[in-house]
Amino acid sequence: MQHGGTQLDGLGYRGKTCVVTGGASGMGEQVARILGELGAKVHIVDIAEPKVACESYTPLDLSDFNAVRAATENLKALAPIHFLFPCAGLPPMVKGPLYCMRVNYVGTRLFVESLLPALEDGAGIALISSDAAMGWMKNLAQSMQMLALSDPDEALAWVEADPDNRLRDGYTTSKEMLVVWTAHAAVKLGLERRIRLNCIGPCPTRTAFMDVQETALPDGFLDKWPYPSLGRMATAEDQAWPLVLLNSALNAAITGTFLYTDQGFATGVFTGAIDPAFMGGSKL
Repeated sequence: MQHGGTQLDGLGYRGKTCVVTGGASGMGEQVARILGELGAKVHIVDIAEPKVACESYTPLDLSDFNAVRAATENLKALAPIHFLFPCAGLPPMVKGPLYCMRVNYVGTRLFVESLLPALEDGAGIALISSDAAMGWMKNLAQSMQMLALSDPDEALAWVEADPDNRLRDGYTTSKEMLVVWTAHAAVKLGLERRIRLNCIGPCPTRTAFMDVQETALPDGFLDKWPYPSLGRMATAEDQAWPLVLLNSALNAAITGTFLYTDQGFATGVFTGAIDPAFMGGSKL
């Protein structure tokens, strides 16, 4: 396969077994499509049936922890799995902040950890956080408390014990937890099995997810958002490519990384090049 005149077989996906959650829509769908075009054997896990070609489809709601355990037990038959792309996620206005946390962080973590025995040593895991998590370090002490709770029911009970402080809007907190889990878990996974774990932080991206999220934003909010590199809102494909490239075995030295794929927004805010006042307290 070529992209922009570049031969891409060297990315190392041809003939490899890849599992993609959230592969029925949005960024996950584009990841699955690209992997298929790169010659990978793609297995999609989603609550909805995918439209892109794949080797297999596993229906799964990540909020159902027993279903997650059953699905991963069946998926272990694919071993060795070479690449895992946890792309499933949703905004809090779909079924509320707690459900958002169940899917985006707790269910995703359970899925990955349950499937780890089937991953090849040296495998790559790349997932989707958000630049909504750009303030993750200021909440690190609290996040580490939740991180220590590996049992999903215990983690949710901890959140429910003080939802105002521990849950907030559900979305931002869940995405911060993905960053903290990525940074922390990557060390042990690397030392013991040379498995790499990374995540990306997209900016506003035109997907069905954003169509729902946009209903909670002030009028014109996304028009005011700066888009330095593209001059427009990102597409799902714009975000899928960095995820695929990041997870390639060519990036063997990269793990535990939170890669901003947000057109320079977070770092612009950090350095004062972008004034976040236009956000008016809104978060993505």
